[in-house]
Amino acid sequence: MARDIKNDDSSLHPREDQPEDQPTNLSRRNLLKSAGLFGAAAVSSAAGTQVLAADSSSPVPRTIAIIAREALEVLTAEEAQTLEAICDCLIPSDGNGPGAKEARAVHYIDRSLASHNSGARHNYMVGLSAINDFARKTRKKPFYQLIRDQQNSILTAVQANKVDGFAPSASGFFNMVRSHTIDGTFSDPYYGGNQNFVGWDMIRYPGIRLSASETDVRQGASLEPNHQSAYDNQTYTKMISNMNGQMEGGDHA
Repeated sequence: MARDIKNDDSSLHPREDQPEDQPTNLSRRNLLKSAGLFGAAAVSSAAGTQVLAADSSSPVPRTIAIIAREALEVLTAEEAQTLEAICDCLIPSDGNGPGAKEARAVHYIDRSLASHNSGARHNYMVGLSAINDFARKTRKKPFYQLIRDQQNSILTAVQANKVDGFAPSASGFFNMVRSHTIDGTFSDPYYGGNQNFVGWDMIRYPGIRLSASETDVRQGASLEPNHQSAYDNQTYTKMISNMNGQMEGGDHA
């Protein structure tokens, strides 16, 4: 259901005929919503320097809410707090709805570091420590206790490779976390993020459908969201189980 943006980069660059009083630094959140599901990946790799936390130029009231917290599998408590603050800067909530923090992107990343992203665990440990060390050195507080403008300033320096202590580099760490934050916000909730389908709702993705009528196709993103994981569908889970069984059989052949 995503919009094809391969030949349309208007969402990433201001048009020449744009009025001068119009903002030219589009927010990451608006870019993600306009680009759609596959556009999120494009923003992740191509537009980082333009849209880092642009939403936060005006303060957003932080409501107090009780969010169910899952037991951490890999990250320490301070690492999780620091990473959650970073994710919140990358895809912040705003007046239109929730962002990466509410989507529990950190839970996705923590679970991934215990499984398919286990090779990145060391880089996360070193990088999050480096960010807190830099924050304490320059602002006298850990990163997650700073105000948003100070957090953005530090992340901009990290993105520009101006902070030491990372493995393999500050900019490499920034790009990795940005990519994983997008994954955790927009991937299937089965993998630990996109809580309550807030990521799919953000980009108006109506959800997994194993079949679609002509009417469904015409409606596209206007379809009523079904808020179902692919793994809620027995046909899909049976197909995955069969594929895994064939792979295991091949390993023992």
